[in-house]
Amino acid sequence: MHARTWLSVLSLPLVAAFTLPVLQQGNPPKPQPKAGAKAPVQDPLAGLSDIQDVLSLVQQNYVDSPDMEKVVSGGVQAVLERSHPLNAYLTADDVRLPDPGPAEAGLVVVKRGIYATVLAVTPGGPAAKAGLQPGDVIRKVDGDSVGRLSAWALERKLRGPEGSSLDLYRYNATGDLTKTTITRQRLAPGALTLKQGQSALLLSLPDLGPGRAEEIRKTLASADHGQTLVLDLRQCQKGSVEEAAAVAGLLGMKGAFATLQEAGKPERGIAVAGTGTSFARMALLMGRSTLGASEVLAACLKKGGIRTFGERTPGLGVERTRFALKQGGAVELVSRRWVGLGGEKLDRQGIVPDQVLRMADTEDALARVLTALQAPPPAAPPVPVKAS
Repeated sequence: MHARTWLSVLSLPLVAAFTLPVLQQGNPPKPQPKAGAKAPVQDPLAGLSDIQDVLSLVQQNYVDSPDMEKVVSGGVQAVLERSHPLNAYLTADDVRLPDPGPAEAGLVVVKRGIYATVLAVTPGGPAAKAGLQPGDVIRKVDGDSVGRLSAWALERKLRGPEGSSLDLYRYNATGDLTKTTITRQRLAPGALTLKQGQSALLLSLPDLGPGRAEEIRKTLASADHGQTLVLDLRQCQKGSVEEAAAVAGLLGMKGAFATLQEAGKPERGIAVAGTGTSFARMALLMGRSTLGASEVLAACLKKGGIRTFGERTPGLGVERTRFALKQGGAVELVSRRWVGLGGEKLDRQGIVPDQVLRMADTEDALARVLTALQAPPPAAPPVPVKAS
């Protein structure tokens, strides 16, 4: 393929990014066409020649000899991230890279421009031992600025050989950039735990991996269903929506569970049969580390009338697909979005709890929730009445 044609194909997304804002902000509004008049045909490649000219000027006049592949790929990555922070562009060299290793840092981050926000920290993992917490802001990873890394590259840097070190540069409470060194290690799947309280149970679910629903069924088989059950999803970070639906069925949910929206395909709904027995009273704990499939489960339980406590979830109920490019690279795109039973579009919109309840790791979560359950649910905000 000719070099100019190659640049044209890769720079197509740049057209919208650079020309559309200029057209919207710099030009005065055009008069509306008369009724019945046909709208002029818009050239889908309008502005492409300007982008090509810019690339040529950079190549010919920049003080240093630029790496044009980085210039173009950086522009494509910026456009992809405008659609969703998890989208990523991979060069042919990226695709050929070996697996970084089985060890992890024990944290989940999401890129936000030139920073990365910590969403979840695995209890007892390397990041937790180093003092990282959800909400921390990371500026550099192993000396590389977060702004230059795609979501794919950022996630890859968090993994490596067992015992290898990882340097994170994060902002502390005073706003200073501090260096934290983490030693990566292999992390075993978290354990399902059941705590017995006074006429109440706290079931803590670490993930929604394969077999979790069956494990929950066996764990609750001998439990007294006349008690209060509190489901703790605050550290539920991974898993599938299908497993989440199975858990909802065990807890007595019936009917619709969620809706899957996928590019180019009709919406697909998932239903649950309600195979389990519900408890006399149930409550749900969620927070900033309730990610993905667990957010879909939280939406279903909340819609089913179960009171929810904790903090708003981050809104990452999405799935990514990798598409190969002819030049040898690839793009990873958010191609699926889950819509919660309450209508929440979980690509960015999280689940809002009925009552905000912030707790330290050392607090008795079951006691806090039981106390909150004694109070009546907060009143719904009044519906505004339109003036006649």
